[in-house]
Amino acid sequence: MHRLLDRRMAECGASLARTKFLLYLQKEGPSRATDIADLLGLAPRTVTEGLDGLERDGLVRRDPDPSDRRAKIVSLTETGTRAIKATEPLRLELTERIFGVLSDEERKSLDDLLDRLSSSVDSEEVDETDSCAIGTV
Repeated sequence: MHRLLDRRMAECGASLARTKFLLYLQKEGPSRATDIADLLGLAPRTVTEGLDGLERDGLVRRDPDPSDRRAKIVSLTETGTRAIKATEPLRLELTERIFGVLSDEERKSLDDLLDRLSSSVDSEEVDETDSCAIGTV
């Protein structure tokens, strides 16, 4: 699904990765790159490289962080907002067509299963006391 979305969006001059950054900033507002990396589960270097391209294309801007002079705050620009408006309908349409094969009941079941798996991952992250002891004799 990820590859299909990315390929279709690329045909329209967008990419799923770039769109994720832009949507994050639209939803969360101005943020530090480390916050973006944490939420999206990406390496800080990957986020920096992605933001470099977005800034070069005028979709985001970086300003000094008033609380940490070593950090920058990344904000969505007007051009970035227009890019979301242009590409979001395509992403939503493709997502709906993909998940459209599921009934409402199947979608609810899938949502419940994904919530349970996510909760399980969250509790494993909290309980990382001695992960090397698993399976040892």
